[in-house]
Amino acid sequence: MTERAYKYRFYPTAEQENLLRRTMGCVRLVYNKALATRTEAWYERQERIDYKQTSSLLTNWKKAEEFNFLNQVSSVPLQQCLRHLQKAFANFWSKRSKYPRFKAKRSGGSAEFTKSAFKYRDGNLWLAKSKKPLNIVWSRLLPEGCEPSTVTVKLEPSGRWFVSLLVDDYTVEVLQPTKKQVGIDAGVTSLISTSDGEKIPNPKHFNRLYQKLKVAQKELSRKTKGSSNRHKARLKVAKIHASIKDARTDFLHKLTTDLVRNNSLICIEDLAVRNMVKNHKLARSTVMLLGVSCSDNWNISVNGTGENWSKLSDFFRVANVVTIVGL
Repeated sequence: MTERAYKYRFYPTAEQENLLRRTMGCVRLVYNKALATRTEAWYERQERIDYKQTSSLLTNWKKAEEFNFLNQVSSVPLQQCLRHLQKAFANFWSKRSKYPRFKAKRSGGSAEFTKSAFKYRDGNLWLAKSKKPLNIVWSRLLPEGCEPSTVTVKLEPSGRWFVSLLVDDYTVEVLQPTKKQVGIDAGVTSLISTSDGEKIPNPKHFNRLYQKLKVAQKELSRKTKGSSNRHKARLKVAKIHASIKDARTDFLHKLTTDLVRNNSLICIEDLAVRNMVKNHKLARSTVMLLGVSCSDNWNISVNGTGENWSKLSDFFRVANVVTIVGL
């Protein structure tokens, strides 16, 4: 059994969009207030506030007249955002990430619904406080017999709506083991070079989108701040960024999936790509290396085949290892 998330685009009605935007606004408000409270408590009183205390604060906020609107949306996403904040602090204390940041409206938003806050039946999905099911574009069906355990709704800065359904997938098939092993060296002129002598060039089809982005960003810089024209220009820039992200993600997922399916052992050079990107002359070519060395892309590819992924200890800093069939 493997947990997999299936992501789909959907088109909400005017009523659903109004409800979802209000929900995400409340989620953003609760998250930011909880983060500010925890930060203030630490710097002023050296006191650590955990999830239980912020949950009690949420109850008090709902009773306050100025925050009465928090009662008009589902309570589940509000509780879930507090759990996400707790996890963010846990990662910070473990030195796995930086200090949690405040959420901004321009970044879109997201809301997570657990089983008590949605209903899934016969391919239709209803969210809490919504009378109609979401108009989801089912690009692929959920595996037969799988029921979503968590639903996450996301609004991108470009204005696109996505819903992600987390299921326990029983249909994942383990690939047959092979004796083939490969080492991967990431570069700039060639995106990757394998130990078999194969070279994957850095894709050039992004250049057209980068030229459109350059023009759109110039237009945005000329608009008056706060004007409706600036808002339209910002959306135009966000849509081009979304196109670049989609093209890059599609390319990297196809590349990593092909390598996982054809090799039993894959050794990947572990690069400090974030430092390499600081060279502005090579940043555009270098940013693709971030996707190649990123653990998430390999996790997605390996998870889709039922295999295992592991990383070498800090002593072996020269590589990451994706271990297939337990080698």
